[in-house]
Order: sequence, then structure tokens, then C-alpha cells
Amino acid sequence: MTDQPTTHAFGAEVNQLLKLMINALYSNREIFLRELISNASDASDKLRFEALTNDALKGLDQELAIQVSFDSDKKTLTVEDHGIGMSQEEVIANLGTIARSGTRQFLEGLSGDAKSDANLIGQFGVGFYSAFIVADEVVVETRRAGSDPSEGTRWASNGEGEYQLTPITKDSHGTRIVLHLAEDHHDLLNQWQLQRIIKHYSNHIAFPIELIAPADASGDQGDKGDDPEASIEVVNEAKALWTRPKSEITDEEYTSFYTTLSHDNAPPLQWAHHQVEGTQSYSLLLYLPSQAPFDLLMNRDTVEGLKLYIQRVFIMDAAEQLLPRYLRFMRGVVDSADLPLNVSREILQDSPLLKKIRATVIKRSLDLIAKVTEAGDEEWKKFWDAFGTILKEGVIEDFENREKIASLLRFSSSESDKLTGLDQYIGRAGEDQKTIWYLTGDNLQVAKNSPHLESFKQQGTEVLLLTDRIDEWVISHLSTYQDFELKSVTAAAPDVDKDEAVSESAKKLAGRVKKALGERVGNVKPTSRLTQSAARIVLGDHEMSLQMQKLMRQAGQDVPETTPNLEINPEHPLIQAMASQSKARFEDLAQLVFDQALLAEGGELADPSAYIQRVNTLLVEAYAPDAS
Repeated sequence: MTDQPTTHAFGAEVNQLLKLMINALYSNREIFLRELISNASDASDKLRFEALTNDALKGLDQELAIQVSFDSDKKTLTVEDHGIGMSQEEVIANLGTIARSGTRQFLEGLSGDAKSDANLIGQFGVGFYSAFIVADEVVVETRRAGSDPSEGTRWASNGEGEYQLTPITKDSHGTRIVLHLAEDHHDLLNQWQLQRIIKHYSNHIAFPIELIAPADASGDQGDKGDDPEASIEVVNEAKALWTRPKSEITDEEYTSFYTTLSHDNAPPLQWAHHQVEGTQSYSLLLYLPSQAPFDLLMNRDTVEGLKLYIQRVFIMDAAEQLLPRYLRFMRGVVDSADLPLNVSREILQDSPLLKKIRATVIKRSLDLIAKVTEAGDEEWKKFWDAFGTILKEGVIEDFENREKIASLLRFSSSESDKLTGLDQYIGRAGEDQKTIWYLTGDNLQVAKNSPHLESFKQQGTEVLLLTDRIDEWVISHLSTYQDFELKSVTAAAPDVDKDEAVSESAKKLAGRVKKALGERVGNVKPTSRLTQSAARIVLGDHEMSLQMQKLMRQAGQDVPETTPNLEINPEHPLIQAMASQSKARFEDLAQLVFDQALLAEGGELADPSAYIQRVNTLLVEAYAPDAS
């Protein structure tokens, strides 16, 4: 039974506002179903709370559920709940005025414990109108719980500035929303499509979400809501794992949820479950994976690691705001009712709580990594092989946590076949040593054979060997650690004073080498620090290493021209042999020694062809002395 409809104007410039919402406010059309299910969940929550104090509602809050159904003949999609429902006055107030939130008004009416227990999501009161993203007409049939069946109301609008109200008889309390889908959105009338959207956005809504599909699962038949052959499937899990007390959750449940969350079949290495209660409450569930996706190193801007929920409703992949890039391998969930969003609930706004949660995410993530690192077993090896290079980015990006991150890093060493940390290095250093010495190189073998290590090996001083491409950038942001200064062995050495004992003849020989090399080299001097190599390149304390210069050129960056210094070993047979050569031969050998020093340093030759010709000439003379 229905009466004649009456027409009403919206309480705002709805025509322009709806166009704005459809074309600009929402970036993803699937948001509409999230919003309608969230509203249905709100209505069910309201009924549950009002039933606590209203005897007329007792028993009506049992077996609450949300139904989603579709009719591909009529091109309609329906979302129905048996929650609190609305009276005609509430329909006018809530659906006749844009941006009026019934949820917010309801919360304002609560106080004390009731307010802290009201797990409601609405903030702006515009979510309902997202239905017009996909529908060219929306019909709402509703009746408030506890009222007579004849007190139902039908609301209908095409979003063009007016809506119609019609009194109806509705047997059940609650709200039914029927969307007449626009032609471009008929593809939504499909069981698998709806199932996917519900699972993505509303998987953890506290009430069961029942997807009612016709006998033909593809959705090609009409709506079979009264058809006994229609299938009814509860799509969502209905209980968010992170909302449960940690003491009630088994390891198997944590692991199973991780698989569902990340689609990673390998179990996580560790996880942390953190719940904060108070004036601003939130839940945090973080996982440290055991393996990396193949494109993790390349996709620094991925935001898929950390999912943001507002009271169990998925809002967005929020890694960009809550998770720094150097922790982009972390997986998990953040759930908070207090984080401010923009009106479409698609953009997370800056706030003190956001900063607090971000700081907690970082701390808990680093704690998990520290736990695995301290164990130092197979789990740590899995972590380091998968994510060690990415973690190093944190030294560059996160000043506040730089030293904590640095303590978790591991490097090769001249004194050990195993990777070592900065704390372990300091523990092995001599009492008077206040420097952490390091050497960067293309690879471990090149670094181990570097001439720069010779004097350090002779003295028993350990040197860290940094061979990841990122290590040059890392070390440029880490000048000190635990009051120890980090220094490159290419710039200085612990036995500087020892070089004062070199002979005058060695100094004269160095002068001849300088003259032969001309502008290719800065200073040339003899050194007693080399024990096996003929020469080495030496840079100033603040000069860019040759390895860094090469990396920057490969990245397309402009690199300022530098003139390296050269140290020669006067005791080396090649250097001694040079002294007795003719001027032309001496110059060729000087060029050859300099090029070899550059190559040993990981530098690039300006003229590789000339280097090859010099080497070939020497080989021919060595094996064919009579050749002209």
C-alpha cells in the first residue's frame, strides 16, 4: 500500500554538488558499494546500541546482516539492511540535505562508555550520494525499527535537484537501496565482480554481507530474490583479526591472515600486533615478509604494503602516508576511527595522530627487524638477502632513526668472511681507534684486492667493504656512528707520518711521474703504505669517490671534473725499473701505472684504446726483444 508521492527540493545546490562528486570527488567508481555497505553497517550498529536502552527495540537486533543482490534484467543493484531504519522526518533530514551525517549526530548524542563503544564510520554524510556515480536513479525504502509497518517511506531521485517522497507499507524495519544502474555500469551486475569489490573494501565489516545471486552465477538471469534456486553467499570474514585480543589469536591465525592480506604463500618471518586505547585509539598489525616480490627494488613508489581501515572498512593502501619507502616491504593493517580523511574518504589528511601512528609503524617495524637481526640465523639471512639493500635507504631518508637503522645494517669485512655490523666492528677495534674505516668497490673481489687495504692488513686494522651500489649514498649520509668517525681508506690512512721517511730519490722519481702525467693528476708522491701494488689513487676527504662519479654518470647526472692524486710505491719493481728508462718509455710507463691505479679504484679510463696499445707494446717487447 502506498500513497501519492510528493516532490521536494534538496536542501542544497544538489545539481552542481552531485556533478562535482561524480566527476571530481571520487576517483574510483567502486567506492559507492563501500559507502552503501558502510551506511548499512552504521544502521545495524545504531539499532544494536539503541536496543540496549529501548525496550521496544529489544530482540530486533538479532542476526543482523547486510544483503547485496542484483537483477540483470531490470539493471538494478540492491543493498539492504535490517538496522535502525529512518522515519520520514529522518529521510528528509538525512537524504534531503547534502552533507548532513546521521552518524555524526548520533555520536554527538552519546556520552561516556557508549560513545567509546560506538564503532561507526560516517563523517561527512555524503557517502550515500556516491550511488549516483553508477546510477541514474536511486530508490530508498525504509522504516524505523519499532514503528508500525504502515510508517514506511520511499525516497526516489535521479540526482537532478529534486526527490520524491512516498509513504509506503514496509513489512520489515531497516533500509533497502535500489540503484538503477546507468548503461556504462551494467558490468557491475555480475556475481564475481560484486564479490571482488565487497572482499576488497568491506571484508572486515562486523556484520555478515550476503551476496544473493541468481541461479546462473554469471548474472545473465533476472533477479531471483524470491527464487529458491538463488544462491546466498556470505562474502566477508565479518571479524577483523586485528580487533581481537592478542591472547586469543594463534600463530596459525596470524599466518593465515598474512597470506590473505599479502597473497604471499611464504609465511612471514615475524609480526607485531599493537593496540592503543584512549582518547585516540588505533590498532596496528605489522608483518615482516620472508621473501620479496620480483619488482620491489624497481618500484620505490609502490603503496600496497600497508592497508588503512576506518572501523574495519577498507579505505586505501596508505603506505605513502604511514610507511616510509625504505620500509616498503612491510605488510599490515592500520585501523583507526580518528584519522581525518577528505570528504570522499580517499585522501588521508595530515594530523598529529597520523604522525603518531607513522612513528609507531616505523618503531615497530625496526623492532621486528632488530629481533630477526639479533637472532642471526636462517631467518635473518632470508631477510637480508631480500630486503637489506632497501633498508639501507633509511640511512639516507630518515634522519631521526638514522643510527637505529645503521645498527641493523651488515657489510662485508677485510677481517671476516661473514657479514658484520657497525657495533661488531667497534667491539673489535683497538682501544685507541676512533675511526670506522671503509672501502667502496664494484664487487667484493675487487674490494678485497684493492691496494688501499695493504697497509691496513699489515697493521691488522679492519676495513668494511661496501659493495652494494647504494652504499656510496648511504655512507655519504653517515659521517659518524656511536662517536666513531667513518672514513674511506682512499682518502687517508692510519700511518700518515710513516711517509716522511721516504728517500729523496723517491721524491724526485715522483716528480718525474707528475711531469709525465701532466694535468691528468694532481699531486704525485711516494708512499710506504703500499706493500704489493705499484701505485694507488688518493682522494681528498671531501672529494667524490671515483665509484660515486661512475654511478652518477650512469644515472645521467652531471659530475664535476676532478683531478685525482697518485701515490707510488718506490719499492715496487715496476717503479724501480721506470727510473732507468728513456724519456719516452718512462712517460708510457707512467701513463700505464696511472691507468692501472684508476682501474683498481673502479674508475673509468678516458682513453681505453691508448691503454691497450701501451700494454700490447710492453708485451711485444717482453716476448720479442728484437722486434722494432
